[in-house]
Parts: sequence; C-alpha cells; structure tokens
Amino acid sequence: MNDTEPVNLAKALASFDDVYSPRIVARMNDYDVRVAHTRGEHVWHVHEDTDEFFLVLDGRFDVALRDSDGTERTVRLHKGDTFVVPKGTEHKPSSPGASILMFEPTGTPTTGDRHEGELPAHVDSTTGHEL
Repeated sequence: MNDTEPVNLAKALASFDDVYSPRIVARMNDYDVRVAHTRGEHVWHVHEDTDEFFLVLDGRFDVALRDSDGTERTVRLHKGDTFVVPKGTEHKPSSPGASILMFEPTGTPTTGDRHEGELPAHVDSTTGHEL
C-alpha cells in the first residue's frame, strides 16, 4: 500500500470480487480503512473491545443486532448511510448485494472475538487483505 497516493474506492472495489473479504485501502493512526463487497449472510459475531463503523457505498446492507436479553432487530442501510455497531453488541450482517467501507482498529478480525457456528465458505475470517 502506498500511503502517499490517493486511493480511488471504485477502482479498489473493481480489483476483487470476493464477498466479506475486506481490502485495506488506508491506515489512519491505529485504524484500518477497509472496503468490501457483501452478498448473502455473514455470521453472528461480537467485537468485545471496539465499535464497528459501516458506510454503505452502494447497494443495501443490513445489520441484525442482538441485545443482551436476546431481543433482535435489524438496521437496514442504503447507499450513503452510516451506522456504528457498539462494542460488545452481537451482530450479523447480511446483504442482497452491496459495497461497504469500514473503520476498524488494525488487527480486528472480520468474525469478531467470537462467532456462532461454522463459517460459511463465502465468509473470510481475516484482519483485512492488502489492496
């Protein structure tokens, strides 16, 4: 990654097709700026020590949230929408097809500190790939 040149997000997203397999487009302080394609269901997971920021660049991206009492609700996001999942909140992304941008501390795994069940083949458990 060349931190001295701008990164065009459309070109970055066009450089790969994998879903739920984010690419790191920039680093800021101790954070990665990641972009990803989304389609289908992710897994229920939680990040115990960090919030997770989402910006929908294109399409629709849903985030199901589970409260500590087991109550679930889904936040539906469209192009231009942002949403922050608070640390310690169980959540499960899903999408009919979208592109997203995320801010996460460097080294944060995409499947959280813990997740439910087996990982589907289309979900990449990673801390982000270089662009």
